[in-house]
Amino acid sequence: MGFEKIKESAGDLHEQAKEFIDVNVEYYKLWSFKILMKSTTMMLKMFLLGIMLLIVTIFFSIALALAIGYALDNFAWGFFIVGAIYLIVSIVIYKVQDKIVEGPILEKFSKIFLKKY
Repeated sequence: MGFEKIKESAGDLHEQAKEFIDVNVEYYKLWSFKILMKSTTMMLKMFLLGIMLLIVTIFFSIALALAIGYALDNFAWGFFIVGAIYLIVSIVIYKVQDKIVEGPILEKFSKIFLKKY
């Protein structure tokens, strides 16, 4: 009789362990789906914002180049000056890229991935 109880308890323990593992697997599936969706939507938002900023930058650049060209009576010089401004800005960004890009992105993804529930 005692042996049957132990056998029954072992069977219950096995079932409870299986249920526990199944629940944990489902939890981590949902958690990874949530992380994946947050990351994907954040990247999509950044991509769309980047596209819009690129379009705005192109229009402002053309307007600035034309304004400088009118002021100098030479459109080529206007576009050359705007190109030189972008070259200088690109060099500065290249020099400080780790502080501008890596830090904020690492911080944002750390908040998403390392958040404990």
